[in-house]
Amino acid sequence: DTPLAICEARDPKGLYAKARAGQITNFTGIDSPFEAPERADITLHGETEKPEQMAEDVYGVLRKRIYHD
Repeated sequence: DTPLAICEARDPKGLYAKARAGQITNFTGIDSPFEAPERADITLHGETEKPEQMAEDVYGVLRKRIYHD
């Protein structure tokens, strides 16, 4: 759950800017809606968590799935 403005600010490839300029179509959050999953395995809060923490959270979920920790 990360606000669109934060996603755009963290976009090193400039994909959001390209989508806003019409160079990319069907881009989630710009001309295609974000559809939250009904049963997410993990929810990241990009507004309050740093990218490094979110990466650790994702790694933890993957580790549990792979190694059944």
